Amino acid sequence: MPRTALQRATVTAAATTTLAALTVVGALPASAHPQHRPDHAGPDPVEVQLLAINDFHGNLEPPSGSSGRIQTGVAADGTAQTVDAGGAEFLATQLAQLAQQQKEDDTITVAAGDLIGASPLLSAAFHDEPTIESLGLAGLDYASVGNHEFDEGAEELLRIQDGGCHPVDGCADGTPYEGADFQYLSANAFVTETQEPLLPPYAIEEVRGVRIGFIGMTLEGTGAIVSQEGTAGLEFLDEIETADRYAAELQAQGVEAIVVLLHEGGVQSGENAWDVNGCTGLTGPVVEIAEGMSDAIDVVASGHTHQAYNCDIDGKLVTSGSSFGRLVTDIDLSIDRRTGDVLTASAENVVVTRDVPADPVQTELIARYREALGPIASEVVGTAAVDLTRTQEPLDAGAESTLGNVIADAQLAATTGEGAVAAFMNPGGVRADLLAGEVTYEEAFTVQPFANNLVTLDLTGAQLNCVLEEQFQEAKVLYASATVSYDVDPAGVAAPADADPCTGTRVVDSTVTIGGQPVTAEGTYRVTVNNFLAGGGDGFSVLTGGTDPVTGPIDLDAFTAYLGANSPVAAPALDRIGTV
Repeated sequence: MPRTALQRATVTAAATTTLAALTVVGALPASAHPQHRPDHAGPDPVEVQLLAINDFHGNLEPPSGSSGRIQTGVAADGTAQTVDAGGAEFLATQLAQLAQQQKEDDTITVAAGDLIGASPLLSAAFHDEPTIESLGLAGLDYASVGNHEFDEGAEELLRIQDGGCHPVDGCADGTPYEGADFQYLSANAFVTETQEPLLPPYAIEEVRGVRIGFIGMTLEGTGAIVSQEGTAGLEFLDEIETADRYAAELQAQGVEAIVVLLHEGGVQSGENAWDVNGCTGLTGPVVEIAEGMSDAIDVVASGHTHQAYNCDIDGKLVTSGSSFGRLVTDIDLSIDRRTGDVLTASAENVVVTRDVPADPVQTELIARYREALGPIASEVVGTAAVDLTRTQEPLDAGAESTLGNVIADAQLAATTGEGAVAAFMNPGGVRADLLAGEVTYEEAFTVQPFANNLVTLDLTGAQLNCVLEEQFQEAKVLYASATVSYDVDPAGVAAPADADPCTGTRVVDSTVTIGGQPVTAEGTYRVTVNNFLAGGGDGFSVLTGGTDPVTGPIDLDAFTAYLGANSPVAAPALDRIGTV
């Protein structure tokens, strides 16, 4: 939230690249871990509030379905108790209300990546400029980049930061785009040609005599989960080594309070995994990263997994606030005025309920962009007979869902003219449920917002079997069209992460059929995937060996055409993957 010049002084950390030269404006702090509690007998410590969000994904309007709810408990009959949450109008109000609880105005609002990308049409139609504007108005100060910040490439990310009309679409809403009012930080995304960070790696801010450093990072594996075009010319470095490098640099400048905004995360497990302020059985990359980071780092505000947790890991406060603006992580820090060390740190994930007044500035922004969007959003493209959801039938690493199966069928239907006999869809590309009733273009877009082209290519039967094994190596089971059937052996073994996926034994090769006919190793099969998968996305490297590729329609166009031709669309049976 706004602070006076007496309350904050700024130190900048600049990063110059061949793509742009940027200067960081300061920001506020975070953090402490238990071992950093020096004896205190002197001036009162500085009390600082850090408000954190992550994985907003352009959800300006309240998200619908399960994406718009947060579980708050379990009823006596075992059913989940939930509350509606999210929406920029309510997020802005609750950020302001939380800041008002601070005795002084020493509050900084930060984010841990994926603020944009995979967004609903209201934001995506304008290249996510509405989201950047909205978050700036809500008081956001600093954000790390997430993998989705690279969906449209490095040049576009720099435009999002600095401003200017889109090079192709111009200023689509008819007004100039001024750039972000907050600063993106990216310590481990380097320009390959110059070996310089794409964006400033960190920022330092002085608050009431205390200096605090922020380091922003995305996951090292960004290149594997973003299209090749999106990460061209970039490389992503190890999170632990990068954090330690810049923490040491900050300490050399006398900064002892250090927070990392990390777009990587974890997942709770067990019967209380729903607890947004719990830390039950936390697993995932964030655990190893937090344990491996220097003790100089006090707080890790994380994201990426769309989960909520509030943990102490190796003496570091490690948090995550779900996704879509449904939670705000309220972190309270007490910092020693003499040493700059964090004395104490605590956090609470607060639900962004919709029972507070809507922020009028956000209401106006949403109305303005909805008017600019025009009537295309409400055009009815088909109907769904029942809810089509992303809920997966359990099968180790994942399995079928009614919506995923429909999308795979739609992609096959759109490419049969290219000789396709099968289609596969990555689960991460299906972003929302589709509720029963009329389906508008906007609702279909929210399900498939990436505008990926379909690619039809030749695979040998041996390659296809390897792709199916690669699913379990990558822990990402693809949705298959109705023409595909195969069995999985629960006792089988997936190939190790760095090994040839073909050595896995999870899929029973003799059960793989297309169109009811057994797949033979020597046969050739025309298969459709999106261009993200065709380029090896999500680790499916075998697909890059496909031959005779033909680029087809946009995935969303295939989806809407299928809905229109098959309405009302029923829920397909979840019988394409079996077990032995």
